[in-house]
Amino acid sequence: MSPIVIGFIGIFVLIILIFSRMHIGISMALVGFVGFGCIVGLEPALGVLRTVPYSTLSSQNLSVIPLFILMGAFALTAGISEDLYRTVHKWIGHFRGGLAMATVVACACFAAISGSSLATAATLGKVAMPEMKKYKYDTALATGCIAAGGSIGILIPPSVILIIYGIITEQSIGKLFLAGFIPGLLEALFYIITIMILTRMNPLLGPPGPRSTMNDRLLSLFKVWEVVVLFVVVIGGIYFGVFTPTEAAGVGAFGTFCFVIFRKKLTWETFVSSLLKTTKTTGMLFMVVMGAMILGYFFSVSRLPFELASWVGGLTVNRYVVLLLILAIVGFLGCIMDSMAIVLLTVPVFYPMIQNLGFDPIWFGILVVRVTEMGLITPPVGLNVYIIHGITGERMGTIFRGVIPFIIADICEIVLLIAIPEITLFLPGLMAG
Repeated sequence: MSPIVIGFIGIFVLIILIFSRMHIGISMALVGFVGFGCIVGLEPALGVLRTVPYSTLSSQNLSVIPLFILMGAFALTAGISEDLYRTVHKWIGHFRGGLAMATVVACACFAAISGSSLATAATLGKVAMPEMKKYKYDTALATGCIAAGGSIGILIPPSVILIIYGIITEQSIGKLFLAGFIPGLLEALFYIITIMILTRMNPLLGPPGPRSTMNDRLLSLFKVWEVVVLFVVVIGGIYFGVFTPTEAAGVGAFGTFCFVIFRKKLTWETFVSSLLKTTKTTGMLFMVVMGAMILGYFFSVSRLPFELASWVGGLTVNRYVVLLLILAIVGFLGCIMDSMAIVLLTVPVFYPMIQNLGFDPIWFGILVVRVTEMGLITPPVGLNVYIIHGITGERMGTIFRGVIPFIIADICEIVLLIAIPEITLFLPGLMAG
């Protein structure tokens, strides 16, 4: 049996294991170990199993992940999300659909210090849903905007998935962070425009809230100055070459910890809880990364990615047709798989093709992450939808109905990012160093 055939069989078995609810990291490690052993031999496979976990976890590049996760955990402890929502609420809550718009803006701001879509959706869902119910917002619109707004968390830096993509493809994490900034803001803008259109067509979907005085609005800004400081220091430090991404993550985590103390939210219980959340999340992610690395060895010896890349390169079609096909596959997988699993499974296969076709790897990374974001709100998996269902108790059908307009907005923005790559590449092109 040829290595390429074994490679295809490995992918098929991997999909079966994932659908059988085996942990994605263990599934990838198992398939990678067995497949590598079938092609090269048992002893080399055991050697990979011995060396990869240590070499992976001892990599300095991975240390950025727990630091950014800790930064997000401290931000939750400090109660920054609630203040973000209330501040934006005071500024735009009096418009039709204003509370839904405020939710999207607050999600984008919280994403800048959280890096997690699930955490963003869960946190803002608890804060925003009671307010929108209070002002008799349509349930589908209310839950849909929270689920969609939460998905911004994996695109606006810091983003764990962009870090993983950078490690897999050996691209600059700093440039990936900067590349995700403008598309992340555009995503929020497209969602706001969607809400404006929906509430103009049917004003009963999102009645206006109370108008705050200018004095109240200005005073509310003093409650969210920490977010501005953190974002400027962390992302600005990376942009101007003051920090590496790892150093920026350490500075961000320490700065957020200081804000927890400043807000008088630090207790032994909250401190331990933040550390435990960080440890559990980091352990889960590292298990997935280790499995992906072992699977990568299998793919390398099977030569499946390189043969596919050569085959695609020989096609007499426009390279953008191939790109759209790749993104369509990623989008389809987003309907049935977790976004982290999608990136770890598809990037090693498709990345050589992208290189052969001459596309910018930073731009491609943002497109992949942007498409996988849609998977967080598309049926049947839609993890953000399940989170909102768990928080609010609303019917899944109602929430999925609410996210449909936002999925359409997602498609429109992705088309724009493909048509104008400069939107993504402008900031990385200006990065110091």
